[in-house]
Amino acid sequence: MTGGRAGGTGERGRSSERRRDLLDAADRVIRREGPQASMAAIAAEAGITKPILYRHFGDKSGLYQALAERHTRVVLDLLRPEFASAVADPRVRARATVDAYLETISANPNLYRFLFHRASAEDSRTHSRMAAIVRGVGEELGTVLAEAGVAGPERARVLGHAFVGMVQAIGDWWLENPGLDRDTVVDGLVDVIAGALKA
Repeated sequence: MTGGRAGGTGERGRSSERRRDLLDAADRVIRREGPQASMAAIAAEAGITKPILYRHFGDKSGLYQALAERHTRVVLDLLRPEFASAVADPRVRARATVDAYLETISANPNLYRFLFHRASAEDSRTHSRMAAIVRGVGEELGTVLAEAGVAGPERARVLGHAFVGMVQAIGDWWLENPGLDRDTVVDGLVDVIAGALKA
């Protein structure tokens, strides 16, 4: 019985490692080929066929969601320390958070476009998952604003969702206008956020 459990654990470990390898292959292809990267190209990069690729994730939707989970976790890990910063000036905190987000999506524009446009458009479950993540960030920011005494709980929730939606939309637009200086975009967003917080 003990040997069976150990074997099962080993198989799960190998399966998790194999999934990581396949996600690494998907990342390489998407970064190289852009959001229209094909599943066949991802499978070829991993040295397997499409059916085998899907089998590791249940189906194509499972692959999309695994990629979404991997990359949104990275973004959230970058943003949360900025949310929780002890800096008293909300303008400084807003600048750090917005700048960190724009830096992240500009470093990986193909992955961003793949997840928010290609995968979300093709698969309703991925769209729902990405929307839930964005809503979760809005709720989290609203809680931070309320705890900081910036606004009452209900207004803080509204501001949290408004700020997250605004920054995401402007980030999307900015990626399509690469000639626009990032500092200019950050300054504009921070002006709007600071104005709303003062009001």
